[in-house]
Amino acid sequence: MKFSNKNRNEIVQQLKTEKYDVLVIGGGITGAGIALDASTRGIRAALVEMQDFAAGTSSRSTKLVHGGLRYLKQFEVKMVAEVGKERAIVYENGPHVTTPEWMLLPFHKGGTFGKFSTSIGLRVYDFLAGVKKKERRKMLSPAETLKKEPLVKRSGLKGGGVYVEYRTDDARLTIEVMKAAVEKGAVALNYSKVEDLLYKDGKISGVLVCDQLTGEKYEIHARKIVNAAGPWVDKIREKDNSKKGKVLRLTKGVHVVIDQSNFPLKQAVYFDTPDGRMVFAIPREGKAYVGTTDTFYSQDAKSPKMTADDRDYIIKAINYMFPEVKITKEHVESSWAGVRPLIYEEGKDPSEISRKDEIWESESGLMTIAGGKLTGYRKMAETIVDVIVKKLQQGKQQQFPSCQTKNLPISGGNVGGSKNFQEFIKKQIKIGLTLGLSEEEASHLASMYGSNVSAIFEIIKENAAEAKKYNLPITLYVKLRYALDYEMTVTPIDFFNRRTGAILFDIETVRNYKDNVISYMSDYFRWNAEEKINYKRELKSALVDASTPSDEQKNI
Repeated sequence: MKFSNKNRNEIVQQLKTEKYDVLVIGGGITGAGIALDASTRGIRAALVEMQDFAAGTSSRSTKLVHGGLRYLKQFEVKMVAEVGKERAIVYENGPHVTTPEWMLLPFHKGGTFGKFSTSIGLRVYDFLAGVKKKERRKMLSPAETLKKEPLVKRSGLKGGGVYVEYRTDDARLTIEVMKAAVEKGAVALNYSKVEDLLYKDGKISGVLVCDQLTGEKYEIHARKIVNAAGPWVDKIREKDNSKKGKVLRLTKGVHVVIDQSNFPLKQAVYFDTPDGRMVFAIPREGKAYVGTTDTFYSQDAKSPKMTADDRDYIIKAINYMFPEVKITKEHVESSWAGVRPLIYEEGKDPSEISRKDEIWESESGLMTIAGGKLTGYRKMAETIVDVIVKKLQQGKQQQFPSCQTKNLPISGGNVGGSKNFQEFIKKQIKIGLTLGLSEEEASHLASMYGSNVSAIFEIIKENAAEAKKYNLPITLYVKLRYALDYEMTVTPIDFFNRRTGAILFDIETVRNYKDNVISYMSDYFRWNAEEKINYKRELKSALVDASTPSDEQKNI
């Protein structure tokens, strides 16, 4: 059965009728990782997500699978060692959604990092993170630093260091992990909100779900329930009457996107802000994106938005480190805001709160996992599934194997490992050319979808005429059809944001083709007139949110 919302009724039927070993609440990267780990061990796993997969924190990060260099400043040595090693595993298992990116760390007189401390810090980082020899840090003179990135502030420049981070598409990483879980037997469904928890003899035994698309309510039963709801973890704990002790504190992070014509950044840079924080500026697909802010947040976690203050803070930081570019608010093409669910520690400001993950179990047996980072998702999943396995095996003959995910490619990752990825793309380009694609189009699709590009090419072979019918460019059409057939896409925003990232990095394409895409989706799902109007309105609102601060929208 294809992982498509066309099959929603059958998936709901499965969730209603089967009893699962484990049910995961939350379809972000943590939940997806748990579903994959569990299903690869032969554990019957189900997962529900109240929005789209990755719609919360997992599509709103800095889009780096990074080794946590800044945690060295907080002496979180163990964390740096672990996430550094995990970063390499994430890359190896999904080179189509993860790319090595050299990061420049310039240091200036009076800045956060000095030449000596940076050199030592990066050396310790290389050691702790187990960095490959060819990716180890290099120290640069002021002249070499400016050669790497001529836009960097010259005044007070004392040199720089370069080290490797890994750029990712966080939402696509989450979707590929989710698809891998489903391929291994997990049952997953988006737009399915847990409204209540079910108990038997005082122990949690299932959930009551409300389908957000149909309004239907039904029960799902499982031996173990895992609360991996990210920013909503405490909401689930409240339903369980177990929100006590440590609680979550949400912090908001905002990023802005600027076209390279206005900010011709050629090198990713990790730099000081005037107030002593550190932010990233990263070139990507003809754009440069910069972030992030870090402020406590207490409003609706579902739809955090950039404010004028957030935007101005980032612009000030850009102009401080890259004084020649003279960025203004008019240069901001799009933005995104996300919340980080951090385990609260009294008296610490947002940037100081630990990003460690923690697991705890309530008296009813509800297991909760919170905190943590995108990079550590696989290890977090391994840790909690190990605990689940022990509990499932208690007093039973049943045995489950140990973790299988360390060397397991995620969906699209069967390309022969990172070393062979470029060779894989070359082969796919040849196939793409025979289908009438340009070299650039074929390369783009193979790089984005990895080993799943074969399904993409199959769609072109069988349905290319549809692209003409709906007046869609072939690459946009094929991404849309694949997202609908294989990636559980429901709404135009699912497609333009979390399946392609276009609303962030190619907003003009969204503006130019939004009506064509909605028209295609309407025919595909047989929407009625009201549904079509609602989805159009929703997408229009998302375009406004992406380009205009929330507190300036009243003037539109």
